[in-house]
Amino acid sequence: MRPLAERMRPQFLTDYVGQAQLVGERGSLRIALEANHIPSLILWGPPGVGKTTLAQIMANTLKRPFQSLSAINSGVKDVREAIERARNQQFFDQGPPILFIDEIHRFSKSQQDSLLGAVEQGTITLIGATTENPSFEVISALLSRCQVYVLKPLAVEELKEVLVRALEKDEIMRKRDIMIEEYEALLRYSGGDARRLLNAFELVVQNCPPGPVKIDNALVEQAVQENLVLYDKGGEQHYDIVSAFIKSIRGSDPNAAVYWLARMVEGGEDVKFICRRMIISASEDIGLANPNALLLATQCFQAVQAIGYPEARIIMSQCAIYLANSPKSNSAYLAIKAAQEGVRQSGNLPVPLHLRNAPTSLMKKLDYGAAYKYAHDYQQNFIDQDYLPEDLRGQHFYEPGQNPVENRTLEVLRKRWKDRYDY
Repeated sequence: MRPLAERMRPQFLTDYVGQAQLVGERGSLRIALEANHIPSLILWGPPGVGKTTLAQIMANTLKRPFQSLSAINSGVKDVREAIERARNQQFFDQGPPILFIDEIHRFSKSQQDSLLGAVEQGTITLIGATTENPSFEVISALLSRCQVYVLKPLAVEELKEVLVRALEKDEIMRKRDIMIEEYEALLRYSGGDARRLLNAFELVVQNCPPGPVKIDNALVEQAVQENLVLYDKGGEQHYDIVSAFIKSIRGSDPNAAVYWLARMVEGGEDVKFICRRMIISASEDIGLANPNALLLATQCFQAVQAIGYPEARIIMSQCAIYLANSPKSNSAYLAIKAAQEGVRQSGNLPVPLHLRNAPTSLMKKLDYGAAYKYAHDYQQNFIDQDYLPEDLRGQHFYEPGQNPVENRTLEVLRKRWKDRYDY
């Protein structure tokens, strides 16, 4: 018997739950489907939000041949064979066959290169699914030929709708007398992943004897804890675990950081996934309190790719402990966030005349850059002049954090800028 999650996989948009921004009444993908045309595209989102299902629905709706490959166990030869089959399936009265590649971020550069010609020539419509940022994992040549669509984790009400549909429509579940009295534990274990939700739900029901089933939080906790391996296998919890990992680093707890790192290592998590998160943490959570943290995290990323498992775990452990023990500052994160908000509120303010570039004689006649003071011509390579647009003069975006390094930075800023940093 197929698992519940597979039995409940929607075949049409009318049964699809979530992603209203894409497939709702005015969703961009729905509009493309109604026009009987979709571009090659990348579906980017966490596990269990419907990427594979959506690809199959698009093929069904457009009545196109559909092939599916997994980047985990497919190579260049498999890709070329799929493209050749697509050539043989092309007909004048329909669009190109759809080639769906799950976890496309796991494809090497050469594997991705093998797709370029077929995508560019229209031999196939490529649909790639990834849990990783395509900007980092998909080569630029292929990414430029694809539209990227971002899928969001399912909201609480959407997850509940998935359960209700399973109760009402599944051929097995609807034959049983099942009452869900409490949802909290099921939703917590799902982590926004519909597949995990249905797996947990099915597991709870299977553990109950024949007769009426009343599902509450305690019953779910017992069933899931007894079968916890089902939810850890293959790194399905990696979003929850990496969240705990980063929060442990942020909280300066090296013991917890190493524990969550070990959970990811034991689950076979991709070393690049772990190291990218440490690079982000080194900048977002440690930042200017210890600028060397970003250098070490970046070197860790490079080193583990050269070494691989099992030794890579030692390098990552060293980096995680260093980050956890480092002083913390999120001033750089808050600064760019505040500056972006300033841009949104103030719009495109003009660049002050003295800061403008003057590559032509006309611009020079208009005094572009004329009043600019070259800092290196002055004592200690500093001169007090305005660098922000006039409407933002005196605005603070960067607020030094409370740590020894940035305390010294604040002293320098006050010495240079006087009252501008007198707070």
